[in-house]
Amino acid sequence: MKNLVKEKMLAGQRTLGTFFELGSATVAECLGLGGLDYIIIDNEHGPFNPQSTLEYVRTAKLYGLTPFARVPEISREAILRQLDVGVMGLVIPNVRTVEEVESIVEYGKYMPLGKRGVANTAGSGFWYEDYARHGLKQYFEISNRETLLLPQCETVECLEHLEEILRIEGIDGIYVGPFDLSAAMGKPGEFGDPEFRDAIRHIQRACADAGKLSFIFAANRTDAAKDFALGYQSVTLGMDATVLTDAVKAHVAALLGGGA
Repeated sequence: MKNLVKEKMLAGQRTLGTFFELGSATVAECLGLGGLDYIIIDNEHGPFNPQSTLEYVRTAKLYGLTPFARVPEISREAILRQLDVGVMGLVIPNVRTVEEVESIVEYGKYMPLGKRGVANTAGSGFWYEDYARHGLKQYFEISNRETLLLPQCETVECLEHLEEILRIEGIDGIYVGPFDLSAAMGKPGEFGDPEFRDAIRHIQRACADAGKLSFIFAANRTDAAKDFALGYQSVTLGMDATVLTDAVKAHVAALLGGGA
């Protein structure tokens, strides 16, 4: 079990992913063939559940994509079941309190960091994968190290408690949701607003100071480039549906003029 996204980021390399919404294994294959580092299977806004997520995890791994998922809520069931089907990182939305983040670690990491439930599930090849065949201690250590827990900073409360959250052992980084965060700040979609830009820069610096990973969503390539320039280590570029649509519109504009 090796999290290639984490490995690249710790080596100082940027990573690029997208949200997975279309629900097609063939789409996941194409995203891997296109060279993305990861997909985030969206169990919050997307039409998925642990069973369907399992199928896309398998496809992603076959095509060099690191499979992450966004859970629908902060609960033991939501976190445990996604990890048990083999996702290698979780984005956890709507985080507001330090206590919620402590619960995320409790549910998502094995002892001694947390209290994740133990079972031989598909995510570990039912314990037939090599890393899971040498006793629970090694299995726990590797799983804890390679599985990323990323609270999503999209509320004012998370922003206010950011440094305290980053100090919690077992939290691997922060995922920034700019749309919800801007709305929570009373500036929906005003991504150029000085107060909002200060918040985005503050999150990146706080992650860097804490030695934690920084992820952010970007709706388009221009915004993604700006986020990388700010120092964010990973950008999630839109979603599969918008990546596909934008690519087709660019071809239409280039070949027929004007665009759709």
